[in-house]
Formats: sequence, C-alpha cells, structure tokens
Amino acid sequence: MKILRYIFSFFGLLIIAGVIYVGYLFTSVDTQDYTFKEYKPPLTTQIFDRNGKLVANIFEQHRFYVKYDELPPRLIEALVAIEDTSFFEHNGVNIDAIFRAGLKVIKNAGKPVEGASTLTQQLIKNTELTPEKTITRKIREALLAYKIETLLTKEQILERYLNFIFFGHGYYGVKTAAQGYFHKNLSELSLKEIAMLVGIPKAPSSYDPTKHLDLSISRANNVLTRMYSLGWISKSDYDSAMKEVPKIYNDTLTQNAAPYVVDEVMKQLSSSIKDLRTGGYKITLNIDLDVQEMAKNALKFGYDEIVKRDKDANLSTLNGAMVVVNHQSGDVLALVGGVDYEKSNYNRATQSMRQPGSSFKPFVYQVAINLGYSPMSEIADISRIFSGGDKIWKPKNDGGRFLGLITLKEALTRSRNLATINLALDIGLDVLYSKLMEFGFKDIPPNLSIVLGSFGISPLEYSKFYTMFGNYGVIKEPQIIRQVQDKDGKVIIKFESSEHRVSNPEQSFLVLDMMKNVVENGTGRNAKIKGIDIAGKTGTTNKNIDAWFCGITPEIEALIWYGNDNNKPMRYTESGARTAAPVFKDFLTQYIEKFPNTTRKFSIPNGVYQGTYKGKSAYYTDKSPLPRNSINLNENEILF
Repeated sequence: MKILRYIFSFFGLLIIAGVIYVGYLFTSVDTQDYTFKEYKPPLTTQIFDRNGKLVANIFEQHRFYVKYDELPPRLIEALVAIEDTSFFEHNGVNIDAIFRAGLKVIKNAGKPVEGASTLTQQLIKNTELTPEKTITRKIREALLAYKIETLLTKEQILERYLNFIFFGHGYYGVKTAAQGYFHKNLSELSLKEIAMLVGIPKAPSSYDPTKHLDLSISRANNVLTRMYSLGWISKSDYDSAMKEVPKIYNDTLTQNAAPYVVDEVMKQLSSSIKDLRTGGYKITLNIDLDVQEMAKNALKFGYDEIVKRDKDANLSTLNGAMVVVNHQSGDVLALVGGVDYEKSNYNRATQSMRQPGSSFKPFVYQVAINLGYSPMSEIADISRIFSGGDKIWKPKNDGGRFLGLITLKEALTRSRNLATINLALDIGLDVLYSKLMEFGFKDIPPNLSIVLGSFGISPLEYSKFYTMFGNYGVIKEPQIIRQVQDKDGKVIIKFESSEHRVSNPEQSFLVLDMMKNVVENGTGRNAKIKGIDIAGKTGTTNKNIDAWFCGITPEIEALIWYGNDNNKPMRYTESGARTAAPVFKDFLTQYIEKFPNTTRKFSIPNGVYQGTYKGKSAYYTDKSPLPRNSINLNENEILF
C-alpha cells in the first residue's frame, strides 16, 4: 500500500508540476511580442506599362494580399474541410483531435501519425515560432493559439493564414498561387482548382502542380471527397470536379518584360521608397511595352547588320542603346540599354557617357538661328588650323573636300565640320558656349571641339535636349515613371515632366526644317520613309568609335547609338549614316504599322514665311530673314 501511495504521490507531484509549468508558460506568453495585431507580410510590388500591361513583379516573397471578404466561400469550406473541420467551433486548440491523435500514436506503437494542429496553431507555427519539435514549443504554440483567438476573429485568422502560407513554386498566399498556377483571379476558380490550392500547403514541394500534377490532382480529389462526405458539396458538383484536370501555367518568377527599364525604375525609386520590394506598390510607367519591343527588335537588327559587315567585330564589347520619347509630353515610351540583357545588364541608355559627335551640330545651328542667322545665310567651308602651345588642331570634313561658301542648311544637311567650326567662330565661342549652357548642357568643353560633340552624355540625357526640336523650342524632361500607388491604391508619388523654353517656335521650326532636309537629301537618307516627315541628324566620332542617329517625327523622337563598351573603334565603315539611321527606319516602320494614325506632317508655326533664295524654296522669319536678292513668296516682292 505504501508503494502505491508513493506512486500516486509521485504522479500527483508530476501533474502539479506540469500544471505549474503550463501556468508559467501561459503567463509568460506576451502577445505584444508577436505581429498578429499589425499583420504586415512582405508584399509584391508590381510594375505596369502605360496601358496596364504587367512589366515585372518585384519582391522578396512573391505575395499579393487578399482580404477575407474577397475570398470565395468555397475556398474557405475546402480549407476547413481538409485541415480543421471544427475551426469555427474550437478556441484555438482542438482537444478532441489531440486525443484522437494520441490514441493513434498508442495504436501505432509510438510511431508518429498525422498531427492535430488547428489552422490557428499552423499559422502561429509558421509565423511566430521557431521550427524545433519540443514539448515546450508545442505548449507555447497551444497557449498562443488560445490567446490569439481572444484577440482576433476567426475571419481575421483565416485571412492571415491564406495570405501568409507558402503554396510552392515561389508563391506566397492564395491569391498569388491562383494567378500563378491558373492565371485566374480567386473569383474565377473552379471547384477543382480550389481543391488543388488548399491541398498544396501540406507539402508544397510534393503538391506543386507544375512538378507533380498527378500528386496534386490526387490530393485535390481527397479534398473533394472530404467536402462531399461532410455534405458541403452536391453529388453533381463532386462528380464534375473529380473529372476536371485544370490547365497549369509554369511561369518563372524572374519573368521581366523590360529589364533595362525595371533596373532604372528601381534605381530612381529605391532612395525614396525604402520598402520598395516588400510594400506592395503599384508602379505605372510611361513605357509602352509594344514600343519597347519594337525598339528592342530594331536595335538587335542594327547590331546583327554590323556583325554581318564586320566578321572581326568583338561581340563581347560591341553593343548599342535606344531611347524613344514623346517629345510633346516627355514620356519615355521605350528604353533599351543593350542588345541582350542576359549577356550584359549594363544600361548603356542611362549609364554610358558617349560622345555625340556631329549629332550635336543642330544645337550649334539653333544658337545661330536664335541670333538672327537664316538657314540661307552663307558660311565658309574651308580649312582652318588652330594652334595652342605645342598642340595643333587641323579639323577636316568627311572625305577631305572643301565646298567654299555654302548655306547653313547645306552645311547641316551634309554635316560639314569646317563650315560648322567657322560658324562657331563667327558667332563667337564665348557666346556659343553661354547659349549652349542656357539650353541646360553641362560639362561641355569651352573650346571649338564642342561643335563636333566632344563630350560625354548618356542617350537618355541627350534625348531631353533633342525634345527642343520636335517641341518647337521647349525642352521636356524625359520621364520613365508616371506614378506610384501604395498597397491601398493611394497615389503617393506622381511624376510630371518639367519644361523650359529655349527658343521661339518659329526659330525652332527653321532648324527642324533643316534637319528634315538632312533625312531627305543628306547624311540621314537611310532613315527616310515615304509619307511621313522625319527630321534628324547623324553622328560619328573620330575613328568610328561612336555612331548615332537622332530622329524626330511629329509625335516622337528616337535616339540610337552603337559602339564598343571599351571605346575601341568600330570598323571604319560604321558611321551614324550607315549604322544607326537604318535602325530608325526599321523602328519607325514597325511603329507606323502599330499606330497608323500617327501624325505625318510637321505643323508650321505662325510667323514662319516661305520664299526663294537662289532658285530654292526657303523658310524665314522676321528675326531670321532671307539674305538679300531673294523672293518673298508670301508677299510676292523682291528683297534688295
């Protein structure tokens, strides 16, 4: 009897100690240490183009949040049926399930069997506790479950569970999984698709339908059978769902429709939005994915043509860049930083500082026109030698010939270096430099080499200045991003293009018309397309290191650059005219096919008149009249 008394006393002490220990754990559990009240899981930020097409998902965990009211009732029923049938009755811990599990352990001689964790416990285990399998952790899990159920409603617990849990394939949360696996919103899911989704979290790697469709279907059928046995679905619904085999999409999480654009967007926003990858933002761009694809294809076309011509081209360094801008709004429609992002993610459109060469000449001519020169004013295309200290600079024209006195229009059309240098000397280098700085150029050399574009600038930055021609004297700041919304849809950042006028419309039109002649009759002929006005300028630097074409239509402009990343020369035949201008034509042909209603003709501002000079039609303004001995066609009189 004494032995039995000791045994009972011992077990009594154990029970008392266990109760005291559990009580201690219960009082030590402080829910303030956990994140349930302010549940903020990392959410996916999405980037869309101007037309609402998805460009890319940016995330640490790929998750889209869904509120409880947006969850289909069938989804809740399926989840509860397979995971926790008594979910809406228990207080966080299902005692009956624990006893059933205990009996099964005894029946199986101590071997582990299915667990008895409720959905509340599963949520706690996955979000708040470490994964070690100890009695202390299980007790803490149960106690937390009790406490959490006093703080949150059942609906709030389910909302957190379905948004947090992992569904395989990199998908976190049921909304993400539905869109990823089925390309559907939750409200569009079939009963079989719902059953597949709720079956995945038990073993995400095993039930991922992109890897093990047969196992996923089998698990879904178990869910359906459970729902039918509970009387939660009809026989006809059950039979129909059992036969269905949903279509599964095997999307890659790294899919990115415009990687160079996305890199630049992240660069622009990362300093102002610290949780950019986890905050669930919606970023809307000015980029048009269709135009982006056209630019990408055109740039690759030009690259392939270079390679065809030059069998010795260094494919590891040869590259290009292209920027397309709506010059009226400043919207960047396309930005391609290289011919192949997978081979090189270096963004030449934004990071590469390249010399613009002769493509810079229109700015020199704009200064001259603003000062009162006429397109028909004559300048000397003759050789000059410049010396400074021990250095001698003897610039020359392409081909080495001199044309004597020629008009500004002809000098720009033929891209005459010497004529442009003599124009700069006539204007005065100090005046030219100050006027170019007023346009907004920075870090340009205060010497004559400036007229030949001997400074570095990125294609995106350069596109800003080129807007002055198509925009009749107004420079628009190019903008890639339109706006940023937070996870609740509130606009938190809105981007608007700043602008400043640097020339009167009529004076700018004179230069625009000169650039139009470059394409019609000059170095830009390879960019010409019948039926649409195109203005532009080629650019080739010394030793064919850089090749440019900057083209303008009444609606858009496109800047194209090719060269070697290491600044080594390309083949001697690779010039702006041959290398870059055909790319503009290829791109614009695609653009017109997609947008047949694009404006075809440049408008002529008020204050622009037409006359003839030496038998040729010419435009002029009050500030830039035609030279003497010309005929004014507007007033039908001869100027002497």
